[in-house]
Amino acid sequence: MEPAQITAAIMNTVNTTRIVLEYMQSQDMPKQNQDQPRRRLQLGDESNEEMDMDIDLSQGTGPSNVQIMVLLWQVHAVERRFWARETSTDWWDRIMLQVWDNSQWLRNFRMRKDTFMELCDLLSPALKRQNAKMRAALTVEKRMAIALWKLATPDSYRSVGNQFGVGRSTVGAAVIQVARAIKDLVISRVVTLGNMQVIVDGFAAMGFPNCGGAIDGTHIPILAPEHQATEYINRKGYFSMLLQALVDHKGRFTNINGGWPGMVHNARVFRHSDLFRKLEEGTFFPDQKITVGDVEMPIVILGDPAYPLMPWLMKLFNYRLSKC
Repeated sequence: MEPAQITAAIMNTVNTTRIVLEYMQSQDMPKQNQDQPRRRLQLGDESNEEMDMDIDLSQGTGPSNVQIMVLLWQVHAVERRFWARETSTDWWDRIMLQVWDNSQWLRNFRMRKDTFMELCDLLSPALKRQNAKMRAALTVEKRMAIALWKLATPDSYRSVGNQFGVGRSTVGAAVIQVARAIKDLVISRVVTLGNMQVIVDGFAAMGFPNCGGAIDGTHIPILAPEHQATEYINRKGYFSMLLQALVDHKGRFTNINGGWPGMVHNARVFRHSDLFRKLEEGTFFPDQKITVGDVEMPIVILGDPAYPLMPWLMKLFNYRLSKC
């Protein structure tokens, strides 16, 4: 506490004591000595200025309880101050942003710096925040970096927070905010078929004609949920959620479906997906058929034995198909 604050606190205590004493004395004051109908009580505040309040003593009564409470409130009211623990952001501000080259960005964020900045521009409408009264909001770039670092590494929330100079709760909030922003603003731009002919030509170069993609599921490890935990134990014995993905000839996602419990079979996930419905209706791929021998063949996808054999889905049965 500052010296001036200590002095003000002592003065306030003394004045409060004097008020109470004067009130108690007024109760026992002889009537003949009550020749002054009103008295003025003075209080010293933190700036040493006098605060006056008229108390009516003509009826032999002192200040009421309400008046005493008002006086005490004026004496002891102090300005509340918010504070935040000082943290270091030098590693982000001076090292990562200014010193790291693309190889370091790739190792730690799984993307180059220019890709990172482009992603920040895309997500800025959803991630930009207004400054608060007591502290500045995280920049979009820092919010993105925190979330991507957590997603790309096995570091704990505490470890990530220490590296970026923020609290654990801030790290958790950044991960959720960035994930939602990516879902709302980016997935529809990135996870798309793109140029279908390029994909078909790419698979043809591997040895399979008129192929539009390969499908499979992958298990994403999770902590055991509080309810219905057994539904999330997969065949390998750990808790997970399933992600179904259709990829092109370079392994890039062209369609995804996530959120199923780990114990669910890949074929069931597939049959309940929008991809299955669109392939059945013939609306996912363009109507592009070729003739193989005497059979007319539409664009097909490739899958492992877990998937059903369909006119537009070929199951693995030889080396050439397996390679693709």
